[in-house]
Amino acid sequence: MASCGLQQQRSMAGGPSAIASRLNAAAEAAAGDAPAAARWAGRADEDEAAAAPPRTYDVFINHRGVDTKHNVARLLYDRLEHLSGGRVRSFLDNKSMRPGDRLEERIDEGIRQCKVAVAIFSRRYFDSEFCLRELASIVEARKLLIPIFYGIKPSELILPPAVEESKDHAPRDIERFRLALQEAKYTVGLTYDPATGDLAELVYTAANAVMDRIQEMDHRVPQRQMIVSRL
Repeated sequence: MASCGLQQQRSMAGGPSAIASRLNAAAEAAAGDAPAAARWAGRADEDEAAAAPPRTYDVFINHRGVDTKHNVARLLYDRLEHLSGGRVRSFLDNKSMRPGDRLEERIDEGIRQCKVAVAIFSRRYFDSEFCLRELASIVEARKLLIPIFYGIKPSELILPPAVEESKDHAPRDIERFRLALQEAKYTVGLTYDPATGDLAELVYTAANAVMDRIQEMDHRVPQRQMIVSRL
């Protein structure tokens, strides 16, 4: 019974086209025409995918995977999901990307949609062009940024000479990276020393800070709408 209920929910979610395709697939299967049934079933899957609501994100987690993917980044992702009961969705590359996604498009979409961005700065963060480009996009989009200084100090947020002198980056990009790091350096964040710090405390504090900011934003929007309606 549970599987039947799930199938009905999937068909309903796909809209009339998906329902019709499922019915045709069932009819062809009953008539013994397996190829036709498979074609209708494939069309139903396509209809359901087209009718599915777009993925939206509340939080974007910018991090250097080799340093933080298996500790603070993943733990923060899981903690936010637990705290919100799944209502707050976070973009974390290895959790949010699917086969076939275009990398830059999906990252840009996650940044554009997010209310809060968390940048986790670590020793090898500056070696990654993706990290720097994401940070620049976050700052340029004027997203609320919460920095986490993981094993480094805010004063160390300086573009390395190797990056500045590299011919792989256009001068405009170098300036974007530099300005983004400067903005993050002067933004209040959380500092953590992996040698002596409590990782659980860091994750809990960061998640609470993100949730507080999201709640402030959600509360502010209805108030503004109410003021406009009164005018």
